[in-house]
Amino acid sequence: VYSSTFFFAFSSKQSLITSVEKLQEGVCKTEKSQAKTVSVLERQIFDFLGYQWAPILANFIHIIIVILGLFGTIQYRPRYITGYAVWLVLWVTWNVFVICFYLEAGDLSKETDLILTFNISMHRSWWMENGPGCTVTSVTPAPDWAPEDHRYITVSGCFLEYQYIEVAHSSLQIFLALAGFIYACYVVKCITEEEDSFDFIGGFDSYGYQGPQKTSHLQLQPMYMSK
Repeated sequence: VYSSTFFFAFSSKQSLITSVEKLQEGVCKTEKSQAKTVSVLERQIFDFLGYQWAPILANFIHIIIVILGLFGTIQYRPRYITGYAVWLVLWVTWNVFVICFYLEAGDLSKETDLILTFNISMHRSWWMENGPGCTVTSVTPAPDWAPEDHRYITVSGCFLEYQYIEVAHSSLQIFLALAGFIYACYVVKCITEEEDSFDFIGGFDSYGYQGPQKTSHLQLQPMYMSK
């Protein structure tokens, strides 16, 4: 009886410790996910201002996946976290492409290619006109090839060219994605080990564990009656 009581008391203490550790891990995971979400929202705002439709779509999907990954982490759903890790690989690939686009790697050209706007408009990055120290000058008359709803301008005096700002944004996303991928793999590993450990410890249920039974100290004796 004492050994059983000690076992259940020890198990309760271990469960309490595990719950506290899970709570601390949940707070840490929430803070990291909030940092990622804030960085993506900041980028989403400036992409909206620049009418960059392809990045807007990619950012929106990324925000949804981050929320699902956070849900899977808090609720200990390894499938959600695995899907989040797979998406991070695609997210890194996308940001590498954006970096190559703005640095004009290969045959890419940020001046002539309209990939980021789906060839819908000739808008460029919002930072092109609103970068630090940039001076925008309207050019009149506008060239014949310029659309009527667009203004023809020249930009000068920028402390940092807009393409390098976009490259910095994409580089930050790659860094956060790599950190998130490593952490996601670690969380999946911990959840898997915890499930295996739980199955092992809880195995006594399948063997029909029974608690201590009360036994009677009275011994029945046969009784003889005389006629």
